[in-house]
Amino acid sequence: MRYAIVIEKAKGNFSAYVPDLPGCIATGESVAEVESRIREAILLHIEGLREDGLTVPSPQSQVDYIDIAA
Repeated sequence: MRYAIVIEKAKGNFSAYVPDLPGCIATGESVAEVESRIREAILLHIEGLREDGLTVPSPQSQVDYIDIAA
């Protein structure tokens, strides 16, 4: 499966979340660190859903960029 993630710059670090997995978040001091941590968080989140007998949501979100002339 391939889930979209959103990475945002915070005041002292970076944060990431997965739109298709509500509550699945991670933080890190760099983009590379938050990417690694969100990957781990996704795996743990899916494992927890399965252990609880819940359905694992399929990836649905799409990511794209729009250019805006300033």
